[in-house]
Amino acid sequence: MERHFYWVRLANVPHWLLETPTRASGEAFDEPWMFTEGHVLVDPGPLKSRISHPGQKRTFLFAGVEETPLGHEEIADVFRTLAPDDVQLFPVSIEGESDRSFVVNAIKAVDAIDEARCAEVQHYREGTFPEFAGQYRWIYGLRIDPSKTEGAQVFRLKKFKVALVVSEDIKNALEGVGNLGVSFERVTGPSEG
Repeated sequence: MERHFYWVRLANVPHWLLETPTRASGEAFDEPWMFTEGHVLVDPGPLKSRISHPGQKRTFLFAGVEETPLGHEEIADVFRTLAPDDVQLFPVSIEGESDRSFVVNAIKAVDAIDEARCAEVQHYREGTFPEFAGQYRWIYGLRIDPSKTEGAQVFRLKKFKVALVVSEDIKNALEGVGNLGVSFERVTGPSEG
């Protein structure tokens, strides 16, 4: 039986907007994308985030232009229970909120893109952004090969790190928490369109 995986995306639902997490002092990180790179990080210490636009509070969403995954305690519990070897959870205080929240850092990046089954892939043109050579600029109808996920339940894709991918078990558990600011796009099996 094939394992199914899902790309976690920002949902088209009303939600509040949170700024990219910073150090508790307010100092920004030199590399604000670090929480989306798919590798283990040294504990950054106390973190904080501010509400940049009020709206409906959600249990799981992406903060800032970097799309840092942030989840409430119940969301962190899903990852702690079902994917303890695939994520780091860093406490983050959200200004004006008493609920405990966490940055969810996927610590694995796997090479599992099935380019032939994707609807459309766009590569960075040679010479335009040398630091992105060999990576994908964007992928429509993303498809991965589940046999290449190295047993991970949560991961980033090596050449397309914008995609946070979770197993069906994780997806179902997150949906069980409810009030999500994210949606799930299946990236395994036949194309959906």
